[in-house]
Amino acid sequence: MKRNSFAYRHIGPKAVDVDQMLTTIGVDSIDTLIDQTVPTTIRSAEEMDLAPAMTEAEFGTHITALGEMNSVFKTYIGMGYHNTVLPGVIQRNILENPGWYTAYTPYQAEIAQGRLEALMNYQTMVVDLTGMELANASLLDEATAVSEAMSMFYGAMSRAKKKAGASKFFVDAQTFPQSVELLRTRTAPIGVELVFGDYKTFEPTDDFFGAFVQFPNADGSIEDYRAFAAKCNAAEVQLVVAADLLSLVLLTPPGEWGADAVVGTTQRFGIPLGYGGPHAAYFATKESYKRFIPGRIIGRTIDTDGSPALRMALQTREQHIKRDKATSNICTAQVLLAVMAGAYGVYHGPEGLMDIAEEIHRKTATLNEAVKGMGLKQHNASFFDTLKITLNESNSIQLRELSEAAEINFRYFDETTIGISINETTTDEDVAEIIAVLAKAEAADTIEMDDLGQYIPTELARTSAFMTNSVFHSYRSETEMMRYLKSLERKDLALNHSMISLGSCTMKLNAASEMIPLSSGSWNSLHPYVPTEQAAGYMQVIEELERDLAVITGFDATSLQPNSGAQGEYAGLMVIRAYHQANGDHHRDIALIPSSAHGTNPASAVMAGMKVVVVSCDDHGNIDVDDLRAKAEKHSANLASLMITYPSTHGVFEASVKDITDIIHQHGGQVYMDGANMNAQVGLTSPGIIGADVCHLNLHKTFAIPHGGGGPGMGPICCKAHLAPFLPKHPVISMGGAQGISSISGAPWGSALILLISYAYIKMLGAEGLTDSTKYAILNANYIKERLAGSFDVLYTGENGRCAHEMILDCRPFKRDAGIEVTDIAKRLMDYGFHAPTVSFPVAGTVMVEPTESEGLEELDRFCDAMLSIRHEIGEIETADADASNNVLKNAPHTQYMICADAWDFPYTRSKAGFPLPYVSDNKFWPTVRRVDDAYGDRNLVCTCEPIESYMEQAEA
Repeated sequence: MKRNSFAYRHIGPKAVDVDQMLTTIGVDSIDTLIDQTVPTTIRSAEEMDLAPAMTEAEFGTHITALGEMNSVFKTYIGMGYHNTVLPGVIQRNILENPGWYTAYTPYQAEIAQGRLEALMNYQTMVVDLTGMELANASLLDEATAVSEAMSMFYGAMSRAKKKAGASKFFVDAQTFPQSVELLRTRTAPIGVELVFGDYKTFEPTDDFFGAFVQFPNADGSIEDYRAFAAKCNAAEVQLVVAADLLSLVLLTPPGEWGADAVVGTTQRFGIPLGYGGPHAAYFATKESYKRFIPGRIIGRTIDTDGSPALRMALQTREQHIKRDKATSNICTAQVLLAVMAGAYGVYHGPEGLMDIAEEIHRKTATLNEAVKGMGLKQHNASFFDTLKITLNESNSIQLRELSEAAEINFRYFDETTIGISINETTTDEDVAEIIAVLAKAEAADTIEMDDLGQYIPTELARTSAFMTNSVFHSYRSETEMMRYLKSLERKDLALNHSMISLGSCTMKLNAASEMIPLSSGSWNSLHPYVPTEQAAGYMQVIEELERDLAVITGFDATSLQPNSGAQGEYAGLMVIRAYHQANGDHHRDIALIPSSAHGTNPASAVMAGMKVVVVSCDDHGNIDVDDLRAKAEKHSANLASLMITYPSTHGVFEASVKDITDIIHQHGGQVYMDGANMNAQVGLTSPGIIGADVCHLNLHKTFAIPHGGGGPGMGPICCKAHLAPFLPKHPVISMGGAQGISSISGAPWGSALILLISYAYIKMLGAEGLTDSTKYAILNANYIKERLAGSFDVLYTGENGRCAHEMILDCRPFKRDAGIEVTDIAKRLMDYGFHAPTVSFPVAGTVMVEPTESEGLEELDRFCDAMLSIRHEIGEIETADADASNNVLKNAPHTQYMICADAWDFPYTRSKAGFPLPYVSDNKFWPTVRRVDDAYGDRNLVCTCEPIESYMEQAEA
């Protein structure tokens, strides 16, 4: 590798290290190792047809030039997306900070207290603004949140409703089109009937289980839904409201007038538009829905010493456990964006939010008076930030020519009706410019602007206090905010401290050169519904990325719309469903899924209207081909699909994979490949080669988008030509297949801004660099396997005794021989400065290790030294040299407070507890709480910051 190449910086092991690693593994070259690992029957015969690799400097010039092709107009389209002001202190200290964006989902709570606190701030803000009792830690986008509420209501309806066969869901006509489209997608496969109409005339009957309204509505009108809500409540029709969260600073929150759930987006809380995302959707509901709410919830608990701690609550709701019984397949959230939105609330506080909301409303009211002064009809008697205007002398085409010449975008309802939504960045000068454009179009005099009263009905004006917790009143200066964010960051272990070897998660380098473009206004300031000619730079990125991903997967077409891996799974299955229906095979609804599959697989299949049939695995962890064949034959007439992960979730390249896919095709089914382990395929083999028909890719794994502490992610799908006509469409922007399924995400290309990261990753590595990345991922995994041999048994290997890019270490004997649980090992690793590998998935009592290609030999050795040291500590318990219940593993992790306390009542030394190996003292990471009590947190569910009264009580005490 050339020193100025990106591959040289991305791939961890250097040439001087490789010989040592190969000697440990027992092979003479990396190619020999690959030959022993990847079956020859599925190896790629040719190098991938990709553009030559760019250097980081070349890519910087390239992406800047592409960004200049985008036209950043002043945009007043609205529709749930608004320009906003991202405070610099949040941009620099969160968005651009690897301490935040390279962290993983906070399953290991003791080393994630900072992120958990930031998410608790976010949940508290959402609960307060919506007037609800409980909020999750974010969802993917507003349209998804609406659909998730529908699904939650469907699963949680009363016995009486179920007995009555309730299957109808009411949707008010004044709903954003992207939410309507996603509801169509989600309801059709599960047999829910959407009923559209006017909320004013809706009469709930026994066959309705839920209803939905937008607040303010899609036209921008503030409607009084109180009587409608009362009618729904009386008839046990569960009501979800999609509310503009910033408007709730001024408006009575839906929780106070009868909503059962309130959803929406926090995008306008400082999150850049990003041509559609990523943004954090919010989801708030009543506590009675706590066992049904989708996504993750952060809750309070205590640690071993009884001290306050935070952790993810009620995890038994998740699809990992419920599998095909889950009502949602949500696997990730938008944590980084939720953290930013929560920080926006902390920085501004309730008074700052009030000022922002009132300024937006004042400017909208000023514009309204000018519009009326020109003799134009403005339809919204009450409004927050949006006007709907009918033109007199001009039409939409003429106005659009004038406005775009002035670099302004409006919303166009029809030939004579437009919408204008004012936002936080709008100045008085901008309002004057809008008025001037309208006046020119209408050949009218420009109206003098005046500050005018509010257009919010008195009866719907907010009277309740919100965001009273001290955290929303403590950090007004940038100095204070910077230090608060740093204090949170220091509590979390991320990739900027050490390797995170989570199996099936691919925590590789998220290079700075990939991340830098995200902060550019030429990329992050575009509204997702601007004319595509204004997004020429994005169009080129999207076109090239779609092509490159198709080449890498061995397929023919790509959709970049799904904005998470789970949504990619769902999209792939919905495309298969549409294909079967187009062929008249409506009866094909059986999905074969291996028992080792990720929990999202069966959950996604059920959501796509399929019935799950589980296929067994053999003693070697491979799919039992005989069982697969028998079940394919049994269900031949109705077989829809096989869902397969490759390499398997057990970390093995199954040699029989082509036989497996052939069996499915012989019985009329399609093969969906889960792309979770694509990091072991790129350049060596492909989903197309193994016989798959469609796959999803986790761009936040294989293609370098950071995990962000639990999101964002992207899950595009690639498919063969016969499935391409069914790729998802969008109701606002023309895209997708000729017979495309309805939308999967709210924005046409999902979270488009972060596509730049994967685009950069591919462009800077090129075909050779991508292939080398795969080879080194396999090298690193097999090096760890051999270094730990004799101390940790690897549960499954391939035919030649090799693992793929990850391995499962069997920790079950330690419980039998020493009473040590796999959780004890996970917590003890924190004392050594490491995040645990994946715990008890896919096999209980094991850890799954995936080092990725980005880790060098020194870090791999540190991790192996830590694991071997822990094995020695377990051995001390086995030989009775350490107490079976009072030892370094059972008491882990050890906090700085413990080590420094005057009293030390443990039968081992402080140095053994806190500094078990020499390297630890060079860069010690301290967990800030002892082991958290999960059961206590679930029994005493509290998911908001402590009320201000508790701080007063503590002060008085």
